[in-house]
Amino acid sequence: MNRQVVVGVAIVNDGRVLAALRPGAEGGWEFPGGKVEPGESDQAAAVREIEEELGVRITVGSALDGEQPIGDKYVLRVYLAELAGHDWSPTLREHAEIRWVRAADLRTLNWLPADQPFLATLRDRLVAAE
Repeated sequence: MNRQVVVGVAIVNDGRVLAALRPGAEGGWEFPGGKVEPGESDQAAAVREIEEELGVRITVGSALDGEQPIGDKYVLRVYLAELAGHDWSPTLREHAEIRWVRAADLRTLNWLPADQPFLATLRDRLVAAE
């Protein structure tokens, strides 16, 4: 079965990663992002989704290893990214809260199930960059 790709974006800055809280009963902490549209690359979708959700520009880097099913219709891929430029004035359009999280604190948040498998690899990358 072909699943639609959803990109999550692990925006890294100063040894921390941006976590975003999705509101509601099904909510939890996640890497912001969204669905890849037909004909769109994962990277282009990541840039578009972060612009739509947070109103900021990013530069997309490499993908974290693996992908994670979300139900029967979707599969999540997570990409590393950095802020493009120095203007960091996010507008929360999809999320109730955002916060910058250090490697040691990643597991203290209630991450959505699909995002959880990426935390160990992300933690290792953040620690290696310190």
